[in-house]
Amino acid sequence: MKRAVICFSLVSFVAACAVHAQSKLSAKWEELTAADFREAIQQSKSTCLLPFGILEKHGPHLPLGTDLLNVRHASLQAAQQEYAVVFPQYYFGQIFEAKHEPGTVAYSMDLQLKLLQETTDEMARNGCRKIVIVNGHGGNEHLLPFFAQAQLDRPHDYVVYVLDGERSRPGGPPKKSTGIDYHAGENETSNTMVSRPDLVHVERAATESGIDQKRVHLPEDVYTGIWWYARFPNHYSGDGSVATRELGDWNMNSWISAIVEGIRAAKADDQSLKLQNEFYEKSKHPLDTKQ
Repeated sequence: MKRAVICFSLVSFVAACAVHAQSKLSAKWEELTAADFREAIQQSKSTCLLPFGILEKHGPHLPLGTDLLNVRHASLQAAQQEYAVVFPQYYFGQIFEAKHEPGTVAYSMDLQLKLLQETTDEMARNGCRKIVIVNGHGGNEHLLPFFAQAQLDRPHDYVVYVLDGERSRPGGPPKKSTGIDYHAGENETSNTMVSRPDLVHVERAATESGIDQKRVHLPEDVYTGIWWYARFPNHYSGDGSVATRELGDWNMNSWISAIVEGIRAAKADDQSLKLQNEFYEKSKHPLDTKQ
């Protein structure tokens, strides 16, 4: 009798675990049913992530979607620690500087902004009142703050937050490369060894040069759009051949922690939307605003 009770209890426990596993909500927007999506928005406190990547050459050894693969990996890992709904692959950003390389998809400036606006509007219409854009591509570093600032142009019932790219922290494995490491070099290659090791071809990394060509000489505070091509015509900056999984783990864990902090900060923020609404009202009649 005692054995039967123990067996029944064990079966019940396993069944309960199975039900719990099945009921756990996916963080991926595209994997949720309509009913589960409603529950996911509630569980996330209306907080959603928009991981922002790109399609471009990444040296001779990394996939075109490196930025997209890395940022979505980090975002999904963060959402396991602090639940948020994660939007599907998004790669409609700024990459004009790589149009000379095969596989690059560079949308017009107008379309980039319009599509991003309509995407966040649609996310909000579906309950995302706090949208954290997680940037995974250096070419978006000016686009995304501008987009966030442009939200003040008209009223919105949601807030856009921009979380910049991979954040480093003190310590970690010492780097082997000593020069510039901007694109597809030691850091980014190491990171991709974590997110998609099956797509990393380290043996090809040394077949092209990632050295700064320094073909334009201007003061640091003078900007020209051709600066990247002038310095890195192979669309490769650094040395990916010395990448390690150890460094990738360190970098990725740091990035994931930053995203977790960003999610928690957005969830706790009860002022930004109030201030936006206050600003919109005052902007209708600026002469009536008391200084």
